[in-house]
Amino acid sequence: MEYFNFKVEKPEENTRLDVFVSTKLQDKSRSYIQGIIEDGGVQVNNKCKKSNYKLKINDEVCINIPENKELDVAAENIKLDILYEDSDVIVINKPQGMVVHPAPGNYTGTLVNALLYHCKDLSGINGVNRPGIVHRIDKDTSGVLVVAKNDRAHKFLAEQLKGHTMTRVYLALVEGLIKVDEGTVDVPLARHPVERIKISVVKDGRNAVTHYKVIERFKNNTLIQCRLETGRTHQIRVHMAHMGHPLVGDAIYGYKKQRFNLKGQMLHAKKLGFIHPSSEKYMEFEAAVPVYFTRIIDILRNELK
Repeated sequence: MEYFNFKVEKPEENTRLDVFVSTKLQDKSRSYIQGIIEDGGVQVNNKCKKSNYKLKINDEVCINIPENKELDVAAENIKLDILYEDSDVIVINKPQGMVVHPAPGNYTGTLVNALLYHCKDLSGINGVNRPGIVHRIDKDTSGVLVVAKNDRAHKFLAEQLKGHTMTRVYLALVEGLIKVDEGTVDVPLARHPVERIKISVVKDGRNAVTHYKVIERFKNNTLIQCRLETGRTHQIRVHMAHMGHPLVGDAIYGYKKQRFNLKGQMLHAKKLGFIHPSSEKYMEFEAAVPVYFTRIIDILRNELK
């Protein structure tokens, strides 16, 4: 286990704890740091604090980095829809219903299990349960995401995420009719104070910005395109619900009574663009709209005839 101790200086006053630790441990991803904070691996003045704790001058920050455990996540022969692959990255079209990485309740059948079978060279920055995972999409969201095959590529991609320079475009079907053709939702998000499974709009939460554009209107639904400026957990789902237009099929933030018998929210990560870690050229990938999505759209279009 590695130990680090820091004292907060004047320029660092009012900095969030997770941001402060990120500046000190630049080889670790923000999500990894937030994880060790949640697990009690970071203390301020000998007390555990939350990631959004605002530091004060002379605060003593102690960081304990746990040793990586020997990898015990099983490689599984699960078919992958690979859009692109080279020695640095692998771009996947993830199906609806697949969890990205192992976690309590989902230790098998995940994207990581499949990746470990397909390729042995994945970055280790995010620990043994999340090798190569630079960003995530929800279990019931389909679509494109990029995985890093080495630590250098992982850091390069993570910097683009942090700097909001990755192109991330989603297709979403929402309840009701959005009257304006395009707009922006700019409200901060954080974990719900009571229902921990939920994310909610919180005044002092993390900055979250979603740009949306209407693609098609139906009788009681709207098909929209969302471009993420930030990438918070459940961001599109919470932002659209906040607008009064929750996603169709969303069991957490959507209507209690759903018209269609769906396995999850109507949300598809359609496009992903980034600067390649080695060539430093911009690359962009699209994941075809899946059958579960087009089937519902066809039903709604037929109702307009």
